[in-house]
Amino acid sequence: MSTENLPQSPEQPPRKPRVAVVFGGRSSEHGISVVTAGAVLAAIDRTKYEVLPIGITTDGRWALTADEPERMAITDRRTPTVDQLADSVEGAVVLSVDPANREVVYSEPGSVPKALGEVDVVFPVLHGPYGEDGTLQGLLELSGVPYVGSGVLASAVGQDKDYMKRVFTSFGLKVGPYVVIRPREWERDASAARKKIVDFAGEHGWPLFVKPARAGSSIGITKVDGLEGLDEAIAEARRHDPKILVEAALTGREIECGVLEFEDGPRASVPAEIPPPSAHAYYDFEAKYIDSTPGLVPAPLTPEETAEVRRLAVEAFEAASCEGLVRADFFLTEDGEFVINEINTLPGFTPISMYPQMWQASGIGYPELVDRLVRAALNRSTGLR
Repeated sequence: MSTENLPQSPEQPPRKPRVAVVFGGRSSEHGISVVTAGAVLAAIDRTKYEVLPIGITTDGRWALTADEPERMAITDRRTPTVDQLADSVEGAVVLSVDPANREVVYSEPGSVPKALGEVDVVFPVLHGPYGEDGTLQGLLELSGVPYVGSGVLASAVGQDKDYMKRVFTSFGLKVGPYVVIRPREWERDASAARKKIVDFAGEHGWPLFVKPARAGSSIGITKVDGLEGLDEAIAEARRHDPKILVEAALTGREIECGVLEFEDGPRASVPAEIPPPSAHAYYDFEAKYIDSTPGLVPAPLTPEETAEVRRLAVEAFEAASCEGLVRADFFLTEDGEFVINEINTLPGFTPISMYPQMWQASGIGYPELVDRLVRAALNRSTGLR
């Protein structure tokens, strides 16, 4: 029997990949993560992707939020929170840890759990511990869900400035003088731990920068000009992380460079320079995000200096086994040498952040940058690779 004249069933259009944008989190960088999420949500091409915004509150609850990027901006010098955006004060989003089931479920007390559909890729825009440091990446590996950015090891290395510098040194990248005080040192003998810092200052001079070892966005950092400010600086750093890092001040220009993974490997953007902010002692959180101190893009470097910092940025990306994206931060010293300060595996990603600005100057605008990262993640498997 011929089927030529039978009515044909209309073909269902293929489902668009679903992108879960996960933001907020338990770290002190919660607010700037929400701002970043707003920018990413506004930029994702809705003709190509379905989007599911998932916010993590400051106490760790995964919450369903409205897809309203305009509510995720800094207002009156204050950053937004997931608690302000969540659809419910009790509802929770649950991601399956079964690799055969990528379905996301939403539940509220007293209600039947509601299936929200499968997630094809996660775009994590969490900064700091419990998100950028490999913890979320480990969960996604267990769940078998692809995600934007580096894997567990590179994320952990990129978060811990102590081990980051050790990795760089082992690969021949030059780092500045530093000393680390670990939690057990404080517990065993706090006066000896403090003396370790004072002795370091005696060797390298003041000022020093006292930092949480595993934080970002310049939160918890203090520039210390002498003994009188040291104890307060230590307390501020330890408020964010029991492990602290103390760095000698380097005289030089602050140069940043973005790295993006293409089909043929990682490439570096044009570099940028962060000029000393006139209203701040250094390039701190307020200078970055509240007062939006502008950077110089591209950096006024010689062609040779530009080529060198781009080469070193890719070397740092490879040394830490990074994937997707990285911002690499350097000092260009007075003798013309580049010293790497740190990398950021999930850098600030608002349109005014340096990473998108550097790629804009390199010919890749913000929406295309977001799209490239999502497509790369969709094409990359989870597991050992």
